[in-house]
Amino acid sequence: MNPSMTAQRKPITIVLADSHNLVRHGIRCLVELEEDFKVVGETADGAEVVNLVKRLKPRVLIVGVAMPQLNGLEITRLVCQESPATAVIVLSMDSKEQYVIQALRNGATGYVVKHARPAELTRAIRRVVAGHRYLSEPLSRRPIATWMKRAKSMAVDAYETLTGREHEVLALVAEGYSNTGIASRLCISRRTAESHRASVMHKLNFRNQIDLVRYVLSRSLLVPAT
Repeated sequence: MNPSMTAQRKPITIVLADSHNLVRHGIRCLVELEEDFKVVGETADGAEVVNLVKRLKPRVLIVGVAMPQLNGLEITRLVCQESPATAVIVLSMDSKEQYVIQALRNGATGYVVKHARPAELTRAIRRVVAGHRYLSEPLSRRPIATWMKRAKSMAVDAYETLTGREHEVLALVAEGYSNTGIASRLCISRRTAESHRASVMHKLNFRNQIDLVRYVLSRSLLVPAT
């Protein structure tokens, strides 16, 4: 790449979110080999990703699926709602159809498996920045249009009706936080925390705390281990 062209080109800003420090470090080293790529932030905490993206306004978010508190598929939905100018690339150990379809339905523009060749991640970043979708091998053997058709045909999940704050509250409930603990963590009043929790119970048609816990456990099974 011509140095004079690089100097004139605005860098492609990237935020990294993965629960493994070594993975984040490796991705940073890889993408920063490209003169026009710049990592502006990173985190291992799923609950921090959305606020980090809103604050830094990166062009691309690379997020692992298995994240604490909020998994990468949920993060993708929230980021696409709150920061639509940020393209999301989901990075996963798993290439199962259900995860790919959910990621696309939630707004991801890229899905790269962790055993892909390093050059695939670089290619994915450039493709999504250019306004295209990107799936790494072996997913790309099926046309993008086919994947998108499957994603759009999925039934609407009541979970998708939750607001961003309600997603955060549900995630904290899953971690065992009380209303007081939720209020402290989110810097809101206890009454507000109770209100958000009651709204979650209503939208998801939970009768009691047992229903909520069962739901959280059932959804956690959808997150592949890394």
